[in-house]
Amino acid sequence: MNVHDLNRLGAPRGEPAHRGVEFVTRFILRGGDKTRLEEEVKAVLANPSAFLKDPLRGDFAKALLAAPPAPRTEPVPYRRWGEGLEPEVLQQMERACQLPVAVAGALMPDAHLGYGLPIGGVLATENAVIPYAVGVDIACRMKMTVLDLPVRDLERKAERLRKAIESETRFGVGATFRDRRDHPVLEEDWSVSPITEENRDRAWSQLGTSGSGNHFVELGVLTVTDPAVGLEAGEHVALLSHSGSRGTGASVCSYYSKRAAELHPELPKELRRLAWLSLDSEDGQEYWAAMELMGLYAAANHDLIHRHIAHHLRAEVLLDLENHHNFAWKENHFGRDVVVHRKGATPAGEGVLGIIPGSMAAPGFVVRGKGHPDSLRSAAHGAGRAMSRKAAVASLSWEKTQRLLKQRGVTLLSAGLDEAPMAYKDIHQVMAAQSDLVEVLGRFDPKLVKMAPSGERPED
Repeated sequence: MNVHDLNRLGAPRGEPAHRGVEFVTRFILRGGDKTRLEEEVKAVLANPSAFLKDPLRGDFAKALLAAPPAPRTEPVPYRRWGEGLEPEVLQQMERACQLPVAVAGALMPDAHLGYGLPIGGVLATENAVIPYAVGVDIACRMKMTVLDLPVRDLERKAERLRKAIESETRFGVGATFRDRRDHPVLEEDWSVSPITEENRDRAWSQLGTSGSGNHFVELGVLTVTDPAVGLEAGEHVALLSHSGSRGTGASVCSYYSKRAAELHPELPKELRRLAWLSLDSEDGQEYWAAMELMGLYAAANHDLIHRHIAHHLRAEVLLDLENHHNFAWKENHFGRDVVVHRKGATPAGEGVLGIIPGSMAAPGFVVRGKGHPDSLRSAAHGAGRAMSRKAAVASLSWEKTQRLLKQRGVTLLSAGLDEAPMAYKDIHQVMAAQSDLVEVLGRFDPKLVKMAPSGERPED
């Protein structure tokens, strides 16, 4: 009888199964009846507490009692928004909801396939954090500042605006500024985790830069329709950015997701990327502290981008608005304290302001959350991909992309074809599907767009 036989009988993967093999081996070596092996194993599996002091079966019994609970046979309830979501996305969400630590879930209308948890997936857990349910780009966020520039400058002084973006931003994997930029985030405690401590200098070198993939810096027109935004109704020049915690955040995710997988060898292959860390454990506390530090670091990157562009343009900031995703929050839902993972999902508590972008040729929206309980007070974080990056590169063309951008009055400074507007869902359909989650207070139309150049490996 081997590990697979024991798993088939109900022994969890990992330590319990290995201890079971040891018991089987000793049982045979001591002259036990091989024909009774399955019966012997089933007896211990059925009531391990009764065998704790048994010299032959005790280690097997202790390992069974210490094993984490098995995945649920039925997923915890989750509600989804939007139509036409891929079957693989629904399957991925259902698997996440089968975790023994899962409490509730929700799937946003921009959802598409991710690692472990779908992008656009929201998952509440009991006293546990899942590194891959937070994501590789920890604390990726949106930031908008409204500048006191005339809207006509977007056309009349387009070259001046272009130079500001080109001079004050850097994009792509490993992007840095030759003259490093400073920020108070460097004075935070970077020793909260060995990963953040060893990556502090790397993080400093990348301060104020943007990643690759769907990260961008845009100038455009914000049309305010509700003064609750904090500005009078009408058109304003706005700067919008999207990026996260760069290489350091990715290193934090990589280290702690591997650590979580090591701690949960019992998980089947399809759930390994959803391995969790208990918040009562040293690993869990370390990851949580590192995650929160990455939140401050991602915010610092945006702060520098906006501050330097505004200074370059000699513009005053009239409004500052931001929110992040790819994060975990300690919240209370349905009368219990839980950890809410929003992987590519925007916080949308009642009255909470947020930004939901479209694509380089489609509008984004400033929204106010309605606090819908079934969405775990969440909303979409963008339009969501309609096709994979590989499919986009294979099927789309720059000729059609540039034609569409010209029609929409958008100037593209740089980007990869995998970020072409046609690779994304219709943002208007996404917004319509979540009208019960957020209300629109303003619309942002991009006019000058910069992303990582073609060929960059995506970080999102």
